[in-house]
Amino acid sequence: MNTYLIGDIHGCYDELCDLLSQVNFQPKQDELWLTGDLVGRGPNSLEVLRYIKSLGNCVRLVLGNHDLRLISIHSGICREKTQDFLTTLLNDKNINELIYWLRCQPLIQVDNKKKILMTHAGITPQWDLETAKSCAHEVETILASNSYWLLLHNIMYNYTPNKWMPKMQGLSRLCFTTKVLTKMRFCLSNGELDMSCKSNPKFAPKYLKPWFMMPSKIDSNYTLVFGHWASIEGKGIPNNMIGLDTGCCWGYNLTLLHWEKKRYYIQKSKIISF
Repeated sequence: MNTYLIGDIHGCYDELCDLLSQVNFQPKQDELWLTGDLVGRGPNSLEVLRYIKSLGNCVRLVLGNHDLRLISIHSGICREKTQDFLTTLLNDKNINELIYWLRCQPLIQVDNKKKILMTHAGITPQWDLETAKSCAHEVETILASNSYWLLLHNIMYNYTPNKWMPKMQGLSRLCFTTKVLTKMRFCLSNGELDMSCKSNPKFAPKYLKPWFMMPSKIDSNYTLVFGHWASIEGKGIPNNMIGLDTGCCWGYNLTLLHWEKKRYYIQKSKIISF
């Protein structure tokens, strides 16, 4: 069995198919890990969701912030923006089925044998692996329930904490976890999240640090794989971490890592970036 890991797809269906063809992907034999943000920005989010869902158990994905945004738009929590490119998906006759399937997907994937750990945005330096798994499971349970609307509405419109407190409970805890796993980029020196800066680290204020440059409580035997941060192009990251978002929806590339061979494959984006 081959293990393939792919960065943020963002509706780039043609590039996904071409990339999988490069490695002769076999769904009945291989395992496909996806860093989330399956949809949004790119032109073919409907085709991406249909295809990934059809692959069944060979897929191990995590939800990204754009996947949660799709759920929020579909639920009437927020409105679609032109740059979302989600109209065709939202108007599909099977949209309710696709949204429910998406709501039931995890926020964290762990393979203890291969020592792979994946989330969309990363893991806050204040968490060890067990805390990350526990907090992620709490959010996953809510997203798959009828209470998902309340969680997503609070993330979108209400103040939610940026500083981890072990005794945090309720919506504050759920919202903090969701921000960490799907939207985090920078931290203050005390580990508090900064949600305002989205730039490449070399252009960020000096008082901010990328989360992956903070001391980590995660066992260094694990490789932490993430997406979300296209502007870093997978560079400047510690050796036991891998950033796979290489900006396909911005006209750059979609990247795949063959885990066993430690070999990268690149598929050029068909999107013209201005």
